[in-house]
Amino acid sequence: MSGFKRRGLLAAVAFAIPAVVAGAPAVSASAEPKIDVSGGVTQPVFSYEDAIREHVRVEAPVDSDGDGRKDLIRVDIIRPKESDSGLKVPVIMQESPYYDIGVGYEKEKKKYDANGNVTKFPMYYDNYFVPRGYAFVSVDMIGTRLSEGCPTSYGAGDVLGGKAVVDWLNGRATAYDDHGKAVEATWTTGRTGMIGHSYEGGLGVGVAGTGVPGLATIVNLLVYSSGYENWRNNGTFTWFKGGAAFQSKWIDRDPDEKCAAMRQKMLEDSDDVTGNYNAFWHERNYRDGPVSKARDIKASVFSVMGTQDRNAAGSQFSEWWAMLPRTVQRKAWVTQYGHMDPFWARREVWLDTLNKWFDHELMGVRNDIMRRPRVDVQLGPGRWITQADWPAPTQTTTLRPQQDGSLAGAPSTGAAGYIDTARTEAAMAADPGAANPNRLAYLTPPLKNAIRVSGTPSVSLKVKLDKPSANLGVLLVDYGTDTRIDTRETGPDRAEGMRFTGAEDCVGQSTADDDGCYIKVVDNTGTSAFHVVTRGILDAQNHKSLSRSTPLTPGKPY
Repeated sequence: MSGFKRRGLLAAVAFAIPAVVAGAPAVSASAEPKIDVSGGVTQPVFSYEDAIREHVRVEAPVDSDGDGRKDLIRVDIIRPKESDSGLKVPVIMQESPYYDIGVGYEKEKKKYDANGNVTKFPMYYDNYFVPRGYAFVSVDMIGTRLSEGCPTSYGAGDVLGGKAVVDWLNGRATAYDDHGKAVEATWTTGRTGMIGHSYEGGLGVGVAGTGVPGLATIVNLLVYSSGYENWRNNGTFTWFKGGAAFQSKWIDRDPDEKCAAMRQKMLEDSDDVTGNYNAFWHERNYRDGPVSKARDIKASVFSVMGTQDRNAAGSQFSEWWAMLPRTVQRKAWVTQYGHMDPFWARREVWLDTLNKWFDHELMGVRNDIMRRPRVDVQLGPGRWITQADWPAPTQTTTLRPQQDGSLAGAPSTGAAGYIDTARTEAAMAADPGAANPNRLAYLTPPLKNAIRVSGTPSVSLKVKLDKPSANLGVLLVDYGTDTRIDTRETGPDRAEGMRFTGAEDCVGQSTADDDGCYIKVVDNTGTSAFHVVTRGILDAQNHKSLSRSTPLTPGKPY
């Protein structure tokens, strides 16, 4: 949900693939159009300025606004002109709810010509990949921008609208032009890769979980796999009540009355009284829900997660990643940043990796992308390593708080008490040696050797409460003065662990309307006495189940 909130938290079908010719010359008017591959990657030999721009409306299988007609999804297309004269091209697809709000850190929006075709596409996917022989397909998510219907905050309609576009690209759905005439995607191989950040990438996860044939790969950047965990965590509210309905309205620029009834139903069905998991949230579960399941994914996966992302928490990645079928080809970046697309952080390496990934998965180019280590991991400012998989092989370490207030033999500070939710996480973690009635702080002795955590830490507590309910929070904190990536500092020129320099560089080819130029960034660093590695929270009433609350008996140990 980029720009929406800041919190203190091989498909089993045959495809026609275009001929891949290493070292092919640039396409001329008299030459047969071909993809040019050199050094294991496609080369930018097609004209971006001369590319075909068009749009269609794809019929979705849902009527989300209840008007008695199936919703039509607006699809804006740019593709090499040679795809009208025999060249079959694969598709890079971005389904987004943000085209009215603005996409990416620079909040870009679409521009249109007199015929209603897009002359400026947000982000760089068109500038960079169309010259390399790809079509770029920009999809207005259901109920947003020029698509019909109502946005459902990760619900079935959001997913099935995107799936319908993949179906159309593979000849299984109907699309219309502005005159109501049916249009076929005769210019494509059908092989499609979905890419996007936050909500956009979550849609890719959702569509992939339908098992739709033709979706060859997804690149999901700091995304959710559970709508419930985007608003709540183990029964607690991590953002405000009514958030799902609010989000639906926030991304929809149609008159409020159009989707008012649907949003009222969202408010009722989401159950903000208890914060429990129910059928509303199960529909928005892309791990094992009724619409989308991780086990049904056939597309390959390239995921990026931020360990300090307070929007799409790490569990959104880790739990889904663990559920993927073993047959799914996969790659990941695990960063120290917050909720920020890696295009801004590590641009040259990112573009090289993404180019090879799409070429391999959509074009069938033989390169080294699958022979590279599966995972890139950021350890700190400017410090990256690679590893064979995620999590890395680890040795389990158990630390046990004792009655005398020690943790693995170390003294603690503070009396038994509670975490005051009005206090910030930083306040709870700071100065662990000071007495504080709002927390318990358990410290190990200073570590003799550096220790790295890979995977998901877990905490087991035995507690007595003096009332029937409480929220229990735990922080894992790295103490010691060091220079770290600072994700807490925000301002006009910095956010999510990155600082924007004001300088620009340009990606791919440009036109007068769409220059493909973007602000450059560097790590936002700072010297700090501690770093919250990760955190967890639980409504004690949900200790048995997320779907029902069980009040506790005061004084009884649990």
